[in-house]
Amino acid sequence: MFIWDFAADTVLGQIMDWIYAQIIGFLGEFFAMMGNMGAELFEMSWVQAIVLFFSYLAWALYGTGLVVSAFECGIEYQSGRGSIKDTALNAIKGFMAVSLFTIVPVELYKLAITLQGVFTSGITGLAAADSRISIMAAAALASIGDVLVSPIMGIFCLILMGYAVIKVFFANLKRGGILLIQIAVGSLYMFSVPRGYIDGFVSWCKQVVGLCLTAFLQATILIAGLMVFNSNMLLGLGLMLAASEIPRIAGQFGLDTSTRGNLMSTMYAAQTAMNITRTVVRAVAK
Repeated sequence: MFIWDFAADTVLGQIMDWIYAQIIGFLGEFFAMMGNMGAELFEMSWVQAIVLFFSYLAWALYGTGLVVSAFECGIEYQSGRGSIKDTALNAIKGFMAVSLFTIVPVELYKLAITLQGVFTSGITGLAAADSRISIMAAAALASIGDVLVSPIMGIFCLILMGYAVIKVFFANLKRGGILLIQIAVGSLYMFSVPRGYIDGFVSWCKQVVGLCLTAFLQATILIAGLMVFNSNMLLGLGLMLAASEIPRIAGQFGLDTSTRGNLMSTMYAAQTAMNITRTVVRAVAK
């Protein structure tokens, strides 16, 4: 009877470990599919039309900024402070920026999603393939059953787990739209880049990098937390809750994933572009 109980516990533990590994693999593939949905958003015809519109707008602003920078260089050259070399370098920087600002963010986002999918599938695959994990998982499940004497503790852990998963789910759901908004906002900086004012565009680049970094880290750390939860509940919950704090932590290091940080500077750049364009048109008309 003792041998039968021991064998039944081992078999049931391995079955539960296999089910848990399948659930983790499903969540990893599910978040990878959601990330791919955000990348596939840019393959739709109407989204490509929107991106093309802002690309044309960026080229128009770049041309206007190039003319304005030439006027500014001529005015400063009269006082001995002008530099044709700096003006040419700014024009080249602006040309590279306006040529790549609709391409590089999408490709970088696709790379981050692909790496996230491969990484999570590798984690779950190693966990499922390792035979020693099954024995450890059986012991861990038994220890969890011993620890969770109170059902309130189990409900509390399930609520925290669901909160972390749902928060990452909604973050992944809106990430493709955020990237589209960032591309639209980035077109307004093309007036300032050929004039040498690149601080706003550098902040925009940090936003794009922060978005891609968050897309990679959030799902990866969430899956890692689910893996650890099988053996250490509190540590696993800590990792899963930390996954939802990645955008805030990235923002503390200048990699803000939202468009709120540069909204005022973007509006100021757009107003400056309009005012200078009006001034140039009036000067040419006279």
